[in-house]
Amino acid sequence: MNLKKCLSVVLGLLLALSGCGPAGSKAGEDHAKKLTDMIGRTVSVQTPVERVVALTAADCEIISALGCEGSLVGRGEYCDYPVSVLEIPSVQSGYETNIEQIIALNPQVVVMGSMAQGEEQAQALSQAGIATVFTDAQSIEGVYQAITLLGNVLDRQEQAQKLIEEMQGAFDEIEEKVAGKNKESTVYFEVSPLEYGLWTAGQDTFMEEIAVLLGLRNTFSDLKGWGEISQEQVIARNPDYIVTVTMYFGEGPRPEEEIAAREGWQNIPAVKQGNIIHVSSDEITRPGPRLAEAATLLYRRIYE
Repeated sequence: MNLKKCLSVVLGLLLALSGCGPAGSKAGEDHAKKLTDMIGRTVSVQTPVERVVALTAADCEIISALGCEGSLVGRGEYCDYPVSVLEIPSVQSGYETNIEQIIALNPQVVVMGSMAQGEEQAQALSQAGIATVFTDAQSIEGVYQAITLLGNVLDRQEQAQKLIEEMQGAFDEIEEKVAGKNKESTVYFEVSPLEYGLWTAGQDTFMEEIAVLLGLRNTFSDLKGWGEISQEQVIARNPDYIVTVTMYFGEGPRPEEEIAAREGWQNIPAVKQGNIIHVSSDEITRPGPRLAEAATLLYRRIYE
């Protein structure tokens, strides 16, 4: 084998073992790939994709779980897991997404969330030659779709399928353990504390799916999506369990203590029996891989 051919083989092997581009690509060889994102847009992406900005925390977690953290050149300001992503430059995200900050990072693809960004931002990035992909995971199945989509963007299809199977395996294990247990208990998810106005999870949310998985009935299953509620409604619905995701910073009463001390809540079964469960807001509120961890933690707190 002559030197030129040998170098070509070595370069090809190195490319196959590094980055998040397709294993079969040659250096300098780009391909256009058409994808349909989660809001139905057809997107053309030049591969291999090696420079990505992810604006939502869940998508940042998915990309990292796919082994492509090295492809992230920017992250939304709330993306903080895994901890190593904090070293990646952050950009202003949310409803006031800073397009100039994103363009300055020179990404190939920007992954956006449909609840925070819209077509206006996507068009601005498109005019700068940057492809945009929207995710919109409202359910566990939606999380699987987001993982599949980002796996396709980053040519990590096998890793995406493995990640989905790991989540499904964790959920299946919980379902098997719960089978035959008492399924009459009810749960109330407090996703926003009284201080800021009570909000909870209703039908068509991954939190309600986790409740069902755990053999519980969501007391607000008649509410569609995420919604604001009153103290009186919670008291009237008398939940057996309360799950709060309020962040605690080490000062003042803990979230469980604050809930137990609320006027009129003393006779709620969850309060009387000490069944107020505080869980990490990130794990159970982000539509990403750690939903399986959150469900496992809740199973242990409820049944073990």
